[in-house]
Amino acid sequence: MCGIAGLFALSPAAGQPSAAELTAMIGRLRHRGPDGQTIALAGRAGLAHARLSLLDLAGGAQPFQTPDGQIQVVCNGEIFNHAALRIWLQSRGVRLKTRCDIEVLPHLYAALGDAFLERLDGQFALAVWDARRQRLLLARDRFGIRPLFHTRHRGRLAFASEIKALAALPGLSLALDPVGLGMVMTTWGTLAPNTVFTGIESLGPGACLVADEHGIRYRNWWTWRPGHDADGAPADGHALTLDDEAALAVQLRERLAAAVERQMQADVPVAIALSGGVDSAAIAALASQVARRNGWPAPASFGLAFDDAEFDESPWQRRLAASLGTRHTTVHCSDNDIADGFERTVWHAETPLVRTAPVPMLRLAEAIRAAGFRAILTGEAADELFAGYDLFKEARIRRFVRSDADPAGRGRLLDRLYPYLANNPAAAGQLGRLSFLNDLSAPTAVDFAHRTRIAASRRTMALLTPDWQRAVAARDPRQALASRLPADIAAWPALARDQAVEALSLLSAHLLSTQGDRPAMAASIETRLPFLDTAVVELASQLPDRLKLRGLRDKRLLRAALRADLPAWMATRPKQPYRAPEARCFFVNGRLRPWVAERLCARELRHTGVFDPERVGQLTAKLSAGKAVSFAESMALTVVLSTQLLARQFLNRSNTGNQP
Repeated sequence: MCGIAGLFALSPAAGQPSAAELTAMIGRLRHRGPDGQTIALAGRAGLAHARLSLLDLAGGAQPFQTPDGQIQVVCNGEIFNHAALRIWLQSRGVRLKTRCDIEVLPHLYAALGDAFLERLDGQFALAVWDARRQRLLLARDRFGIRPLFHTRHRGRLAFASEIKALAALPGLSLALDPVGLGMVMTTWGTLAPNTVFTGIESLGPGACLVADEHGIRYRNWWTWRPGHDADGAPADGHALTLDDEAALAVQLRERLAAAVERQMQADVPVAIALSGGVDSAAIAALASQVARRNGWPAPASFGLAFDDAEFDESPWQRRLAASLGTRHTTVHCSDNDIADGFERTVWHAETPLVRTAPVPMLRLAEAIRAAGFRAILTGEAADELFAGYDLFKEARIRRFVRSDADPAGRGRLLDRLYPYLANNPAAAGQLGRLSFLNDLSAPTAVDFAHRTRIAASRRTMALLTPDWQRAVAARDPRQALASRLPADIAAWPALARDQAVEALSLLSAHLLSTQGDRPAMAASIETRLPFLDTAVVELASQLPDRLKLRGLRDKRLLRAALRADLPAWMATRPKQPYRAPEARCFFVNGRLRPWVAERLCARELRHTGVFDPERVGQLTAKLSAGKAVSFAESMALTVVLSTQLLARQFLNRSNTGNQP
């Protein structure tokens, strides 16, 4: 795992990259690569790399190149099928000098051109400089696990793993973008190519960019189509028999176990993030078996604990660890810890936060690093693949009750989905139930499942100044989301539509980034996600709805596949999604913490110019009074505070290189 950066002169008049520029850019990414930084100048192009050593600790310095030096590659990430690719290359006479996975990339590109991307199973953001063709290729993995940003500046294309590296370029200043900010307030993250900074673009998941004498061109080299088979036909067209289901369960377990074993390969120990749910439990169980087969020590696992039972899963984590035989460490996170870590988390996220949940993830990563680990396996993305989120069940219920004369009565089914909210006065009972039933129109709309979450998120827009409200409204983020969905999505089965919108809006921009890559890499920890192994995804994408969500029972095939590996009580444990204490963390004894009050004072709000001071004051007054706080209000405070911090950190050039 690493950080990358680079420059490419789009015309000879733009000037060649300099060592000083590349050094400044890669210096901002030291947290992603604390084990060494290198730069390479190649005429019109310059590449830079910050390394976190995980495989071939002595021989993995980048860029890697072909023997003639004409093709050079820098990569942030891991290529998990590099062993098979090595064998293929060697059969063609290629001689490799190291054991590093990234060394295969320039040789694959030389042999296959851009099609080499389709041969990769991994998590990566990479740059290929082809000196013969004076051509730069940028590419990102299928799901956007690893970030990659770019911008045009003074006739050159600049790219980097994080925006703060771009901000190191002389003369490049940042400004908040209303389109990107509106997206955060709608879908919890920006949709590529947008970011929250004007002129800074994100390369999308499964996308590549080519820059050469003809200009800059984009294309998607891979598209995720959950719920459909390889030909694009709905998977429900497969008439699976019970024997098929049993065979599929065996196949799923085999693919997931192989993915776990591949992703445990490293020259440093790999730990496990244990949440207490079935997804991380599955990874921990399979990892423990890999360790036993190889004679390795029992894997170490780490999990978060909170004071409030509404958020705390630590008893389940300890019970799982005892059952699976992992060496478990509990990392406690208090409200004070969240408040103290919030500013640093925003700096690493490079976007406003809609939840405080990324802050404990950074605290967890720091504890993992302090324990001597550099990589960790997680159970992320199983919910997207196998319809595990309550959102999918909620949508099924909402479609079920929409034509009933007493929708609120049938809506009591919703209470079964959220037992962990029983003590939350703003979410429990009739009030919470009606909030999910207030928009039952257009059940075939592609965003039907997400409308309640989008409506709650967009309430923050009422706090914007009139000018910013008009700027955000000029390009509705909901239309931007619709434009990024597959053209034929309306013809997909309902659950497939729901999964696609979730994956294409929330997974990459929020879960894998703000709550995944960014807090982990802030502590120089690489996250690895076996559920996003290519073979696992290919199987999951072909499953009919009934093997994912049957009634309100989620992850049917996944649970069947892991039944023999997990303790029996896991089958009956209700789902508790990862959450953290929210707005209350910014108060002490009913008063805003002093630093929060300073960031939200009328003077600073007017200086930033995004939020209306009077409306923000009304919100904080309500929260200070101790009244019941809705999710939307708590989210609004988090968005406002994090936006204020982001502006302070990135719009003032003297701060963009300094970690809070």
